[in-house]
Amino acid sequence: MPADESSAARGPDRARASGALSRALTPRLLAPPAPAGAPPPLGLALRGRLATGSRRPPAPRGGGRGSGGTRTPRGGGPRRLYEQARRAWDRPLTAYYLILGSSLLITVLGLVMVYSASMIKALDIDRPATYFFRKQFLAAVIGAGLMLIAAKMPVKLHRALAYPLLMGTVFLMVLVQVPGIGMSVNGNQNWIYLGGPFQLQPSEFGKLALILWGADLLARKQDKRLLTQWKHMLVPVVPVAFMLLGLIMLGGDMGTAIILTAILFGLLWLAGAPTRLFAGVLAFAGVIGFLLIKTSPNRMARLECTAFSDPGPDASCWQAVHGIYALASGGWFGSGLGASVEKWGQLPEPHTDFIFAITGEELGLAGTLSVLALFAALGYAGIRVAGRTEDPFVRYAAGGVTTWITAQAVINIGAVLGLLPIAGVPLPLFSYGGSALLPTMFAVGLMIAFARDDPATKAALAMRRPGVRWKTMRRRVKKRPSGER
Repeated sequence: MPADESSAARGPDRARASGALSRALTPRLLAPPAPAGAPPPLGLALRGRLATGSRRPPAPRGGGRGSGGTRTPRGGGPRRLYEQARRAWDRPLTAYYLILGSSLLITVLGLVMVYSASMIKALDIDRPATYFFRKQFLAAVIGAGLMLIAAKMPVKLHRALAYPLLMGTVFLMVLVQVPGIGMSVNGNQNWIYLGGPFQLQPSEFGKLALILWGADLLARKQDKRLLTQWKHMLVPVVPVAFMLLGLIMLGGDMGTAIILTAILFGLLWLAGAPTRLFAGVLAFAGVIGFLLIKTSPNRMARLECTAFSDPGPDASCWQAVHGIYALASGGWFGSGLGASVEKWGQLPEPHTDFIFAITGEELGLAGTLSVLALFAALGYAGIRVAGRTEDPFVRYAAGGVTTWITAQAVINIGAVLGLLPIAGVPLPLFSYGGSALLPTMFAVGLMIAFARDDPATKAALAMRRPGVRWKTMRRRVKKRPSGER
């Protein structure tokens, strides 16, 4: 067929194809409505895609399962607040701020209550009303310096101090038993006279020494994989702890011995002691404690006064009962700061062992619950630091300090409430006593140093420094050409 004839034959076909395509792309305005459920015509669907674009709408930031952000909780306000509180609680700086804030609040509130509870006691011994407060304030200032030093020290330096601190503490505890050097306070030979109104109780530093030395020893044995053998787990930690307990019990201070035993059990528990081994050491310590209580009339009287509500005919339970009286008379919000009645000679040791009772009388249930909440926050932060670290020394030391402060607070508060025998231990960071305050604040500085040593906490603290955030943002922004918008 000739070329002109073939082009003429293809002409009608091209015309028919172009007409069909134009009819498909042009909306059919006069067409009858499509039945329900039927797909739209091809022309309308193509035109709708060309008008609106083929891209999907962008997903919201932080939402969706594929994105790395947290989904915004659906529902009302309480659930949203719960999710926000949970995210804030899981931030890297939570433990750091809890340790720093709760310890400082406990110390400041303790200074206020020491002043309020000790005024009458100071006047009774012909001293100024601020006598005990000034001594406690001086100890708090020195303790704050120790806490700052401990918080700035690296972990290696803490480990290096373990053996010198242990040997120095043992030497001072031996000097306590030397006549003319050691002195007795309330029947306990556990003090060294420093001159003037100052004394030192070396057994309080023994708690810190056992924690640092035991944590360093157990960490080195764990690195060598020796803790799977029971003899390496017990020796020499248990013999050294029993030596410290023997020196303490020579002076008759069973309360401090109980806290030291709790620290020993905490270290063994963190080291992964088997149940039988742990139960054996616990049973042995329980038998020794029972014999010490049974052979002492004073300790037996304290044990018998547990949960008593009457002083008795010979007033043997006077202190325990009046501690409950002070708590019961406080009500919801207390009688007011400085308005305690029991501190006027009714309650012995109102500024030391039973300062929690005066707090309940003057500040009421709200004040006592606030103190309990602060100790709970401090204990939780210590457990969090010990649980999230990969350094065995940090784990053992943080767990030992948390056991020390928590166990001592429970024993003191339990005795004031009448739930436990009176052990004669102060409330950590709260009661009067410089010998107890100084090592405790140093231990809090240890916890702060361990919390700062976490990599996530280091990064978060670096971003909080002045100028770092601005410089980081400047590095992220690229300089565009002068003609680009």
